[in-house]
Amino acid sequence: MADLTTTIGDFHFENTVMNGAGVWCFDRDELSAVDSSAAATFVTKTATLQARQGNPEPRMAATSLGSINSMGLPNKGLDYYLGVLAEFENTHPDKPYFLSTTGTDPDDFGRLFTKIAQSNFHGLVELNLSCPNVVGKPQIAYDFGAVERILTQVTGIYHGALGVKLPPYFDLVHFQEIAAVLNKFPLVFVNTINSVGNGLVIKDETAAIAPKGGLGGIGGGYIKPMALANVRTLRQLLNPSIRIIGTGGVQNGRDVFELILCGADMVGVATQLGKEGPKVFARLTQELNDLMDEKGYRRLSDFRGKLQVPEAVAVR
Repeated sequence: MADLTTTIGDFHFENTVMNGAGVWCFDRDELSAVDSSAAATFVTKTATLQARQGNPEPRMAATSLGSINSMGLPNKGLDYYLGVLAEFENTHPDKPYFLSTTGTDPDDFGRLFTKIAQSNFHGLVELNLSCPNVVGKPQIAYDFGAVERILTQVTGIYHGALGVKLPPYFDLVHFQEIAAVLNKFPLVFVNTINSVGNGLVIKDETAAIAPKGGLGGIGGGYIKPMALANVRTLRQLLNPSIRIIGTGGVQNGRDVFELILCGADMVGVATQLGKEGPKVFARLTQELNDLMDEKGYRRLSDFRGKLQVPEAVAVR
């Protein structure tokens, strides 16, 4: 068997695949199912200060190539997830876990991270700056000034392992601008990408989901090229100490391999996890292992970030 272990900051993981925040992580039962699977760890649902019902249904639909959703951050509130995490950390003291959180108001961030700092949680915190599906709220991570202000506030309060979840970027200047901001802070990871916002899926003559006039975040196989590009480009621009969780479009072990090839240290699975359930992690792990054996790679560092680009040939 190949060595699939990896590290983020000072944390060691026995595998490289995990869930993406939003899927199989709403409550203790779902988190327990992921924890008992072949996944390296889990991340919680993105927690807000208070519990949220989210957007009206239907708000998620699977498609042949992926999914569309406009969930609206349904969750049980920060206190609930801190309590559940305390249980898991007590049972598995050597296993690191991720807490996902975000604010829906500028005043939320200080209160969120004050609570987290005062808790006994000693894992990794993922600050979600990229939810595209809260009606009336912009994606924070497209406002680079807002990102800097929030991270300045948060890092002044919280001194544990911190990372951010990002939306997809499409313009090279935007990659440079977000990297310049993130490199100012002691982040240990970024998670890229969240779903691609404001897509539309039609079934017969009706939009597949109800919120936002049918618009929602697109996930699954549709977005793999964007995920690869974001992982690759950010790996080239971010401080080496900032590790990358590559998320988006993972359907098989080859997809996991390609995200690592572009520079990912861990790989998140969302849409395919929703379709298959936690058993997907054993399949992905085995397929990745088989591919590494076929290529003669014994550990992830043998190929991580080593994507080759064809030599350019001048047009005549």
